[in-house]
Amino acid sequence: MQPTPRRMPTLDEVAARAGVSRAVASRAINNVPHVSRAKREAVERAVRELGYVPNSTARALAGSKFGAVVLAASSDETGLFADPFFAEIIVGVSTALEETDLQLILVLANTPRGRGRLQQMVRSRRADGIMLMALRGDDPLGRLAEDAGMPVVFGGLPLAGEPRWYVDADNRGGARLAADHFVRAGRTRPVMITGQVDSRVSVAREQGFAEGLALAGVPLLGVSSGAFQVEGGAAAMEQLLDANPQLDAVFAASDGMAIGALQVLRCRGRRVPEDVSVIGYDDLAGARHANPPLTTVRQPVRALGHEMARMLVSAINGQDPSPLILPTRLTVRESAP
Repeated sequence: MQPTPRRMPTLDEVAARAGVSRAVASRAINNVPHVSRAKREAVERAVRELGYVPNSTARALAGSKFGAVVLAASSDETGLFADPFFAEIIVGVSTALEETDLQLILVLANTPRGRGRLQQMVRSRRADGIMLMALRGDDPLGRLAEDAGMPVVFGGLPLAGEPRWYVDADNRGGARLAADHFVRAGRTRPVMITGQVDSRVSVAREQGFAEGLALAGVPLLGVSSGAFQVEGGAAAMEQLLDANPQLDAVFAASDGMAIGALQVLRCRGRRVPEDVSVIGYDDLAGARHANPPLTTVRQPVRALGHEMARMLVSAINGQDPSPLILPTRLTVRESAP
């Protein structure tokens, strides 16, 4: 009798033995960068134990590049990329990619269908790297960096953990600038309109504002969420006015929410800045055209996108760039002189 041929182990079995994803196992076997030493050693050990022999065709494909990168946002709002903030991000990313041969793919990935599309793109290696934006809470996209087997750069830190590569603005420090400005102007009854409560951006800005006030001995009268929307800012302003009619200052964690607050204050007969000072955050084009023009914390939004893309390109090329925090500053206009 002829002996039964020994079945060759598969890549999936190597990954399972090593305790890593299939993509990570593939990258380790093919000596591609961006795999930690511990995972690479686990894969090498599994290869030896199982007697796995890599397929030469697959090895050749693994070393190739697709020529595209993904900018994925965790949102199901179809107009997200037309939002002034994300429009500036896209301009910054595109400017950086002009210096390369990489194409940009935009993906909305908050719905199961959107996440599935992105995951399929990762599994089939139809992109060379990913930029992730607008992560909230325990968003499953936050774990994509672990399984992608390709460079992933975060635009803004997720709520939990600290990824290997990210670009963010000094959200906490920027919010302290707003608090300091109110204190110097003699405002003693401030409130805040924050964004989504499960967003690290919102948490950092609320912490920074509260810290700045506390250092000056000024209490924060109230906080309400406006979900980074004009309508949300208006609704939050209504709630804060009802609960704290004596308020004399409003810090909104985005320009859009600040503009919504201005509308409500005007309708409720509150003069800005005589009765109530208002400060926003971002310093996008709408801040200059608000009524009155909006004092706001300026973060370099376009530079954020530009640096994300530069960091991703650097990682794709086998380098290990350092995380980056961009500075913020206060732009003073008529709403809070």
